[in-house]
Amino acid sequence: MKRLLLCFLVFQFFGCAELQQVVNQLPQGTPGIGNAEIAQGLREALNFGIEKQVNKLTAKDGFFKNDLVKILLPDELKKVDKTLRDVGLGKLADEGLRILNRAAEDAVKEATPIFVDAVSGITFSDARQILLGNDNAATHYLEGSTRNKLNNKFTPIIQNSFSKVGADQIWRNIITKYNNLPLTTDVNPDLTNYTTQKALDGVFTMIAVEEKEIRTKISSRTTDLLKKIFALQD
Repeated sequence: MKRLLLCFLVFQFFGCAELQQVVNQLPQGTPGIGNAEIAQGLREALNFGIEKQVNKLTAKDGFFKNDLVKILLPDELKKVDKTLRDVGLGKLADEGLRILNRAAEDAVKEATPIFVDAVSGITFSDARQILLGNDNAATHYLEGSTRNKLNNKFTPIIQNSFSKVGADQIWRNIITKYNNLPLTTDVNPDLTNYTTQKALDGVFTMIAVEEKEIRTKISSRTTDLLKKIFALQD
């Protein structure tokens, strides 16, 4: 009704050709696309992020050779790394860094179903706003809604992966050697918690990569639902 009234008013000042140009520029709306369908499209995009990007992290060197998510040493261990290299234990230091990433790769492989369940259970109460938000808006929403819960589930998986890939033994050896060196202050970092947080960071980073692809590249919208929903934000 408002659109018809606006057309009538502008008709008083423009000819038919000019009037059609004005009408073409008026908001067209999105009939038939509700919040529930948009939410479904956002879940599908996040699942694509898990399927196409997060699964890459589970391969050998999925973390270690991916500069976006590679786990580096925490600040309190940087002095340990430098000291070991200074005394000729560089190979041990290299192995310590590699094995942290290997534990994360193994853990994400086991935890992928957790992320899938988290996406299926998420409720986008403000789905349209998220759709029209930043390139990582859906991923950011997912992280804010699930990170604490995922952390509780992920921590024992990381602990198990540390043992499985031998990270616990290697780091016990590293810390023991460092603490036995003269003129050093003993360290006892919580590597399980640190690696858990970094592994989660990596997962959400890679989901965001896929979300951006879908948002910015029409060719990445490989289903009818993705094409329909993300056309609204173009």
